[in-house]
Amino acid sequence: MLLQRILTALVLIPLVFAGVLYLPAAWFAAVAAAVVLLGGHEWTRLAGLESSGAKALLVGGLAAAMLLAFLLVDGDGFVWVSAAASVWWLWVGAAIIAGRTDRIAGDSPVAKSLLGLVTLLPAWMGLVGLRGLGPEGPWLLLFLLTLIWVADSAAYFTGRRWGRVKLAPAISPGKSREGVYGAVAGSVLWSGLLLVLRPETGPAVLIVLLCVAVCLISVVGDLFESLMKRRAGIKDSGTLLPGHGGVLDRIDSLTAAAPLFLFGLSLLGGIG
Repeated sequence: MLLQRILTALVLIPLVFAGVLYLPAAWFAAVAAAVVLLGGHEWTRLAGLESSGAKALLVGGLAAAMLLAFLLVDGDGFVWVSAAASVWWLWVGAAIIAGRTDRIAGDSPVAKSLLGLVTLLPAWMGLVGLRGLGPEGPWLLLFLLTLIWVADSAAYFTGRRWGRVKLAPAISPGKSREGVYGAVAGSVLWSGLLLVLRPETGPAVLIVLLCVAVCLISVVGDLFESLMKRRAGIKDSGTLLPGHGGVLDRIDSLTAAAPLFLFGLSLLGGIG
């Protein structure tokens, strides 16, 4: 399984880098939308939608929302949506910590479908908003992606080596608190890259805190998708990516991290 994950990553990472760095803005938004729509199709399983009409309604509604946002919403609007999404993810994290996950995921397909829109639309807006931050936008987006990859890898290997205390056994038995500590350490180290390459982003301590916050909220995004899969009785959101599962299994951390990173940069004043 680990070999499959590595081989898939070796194929995907160059494609992601090329798309972020070289695609024109409209094309990047379209490609990102296609990826998110694949995630939306997988979400129909999490929501328990059975009819083709209901599935098409969810995916089509998501596509229409992204198109309207691209055509009608300016950069400030993307930041405000990211701010609202950040509050939502903080609330989800608090509910998970308190063990009140019943307050997050409703039982009805309609409620779960709405959760899919709340999860995926701001994620796409966060990605497109970051990519659109002038000449440095693509590099800021790549920094976010690598930050999540570093944190995720640190959590995986730290958890395998030292993991003892389960983080949320009722949601994701494989995750440990020690793994989260490793992820935080990795994010602190990786924040140094932003400090060195773009010191105008903000004060050093705030940059480090933002990277740690993004790391922690990415864990919440991961746990939230695990909760939805557990409610749906499935292990992976899909089978599209060998060794990784579905698209949602790869972007679950990003759904929470992208809005918070964009909003955090705006608070620091580092995107002007």
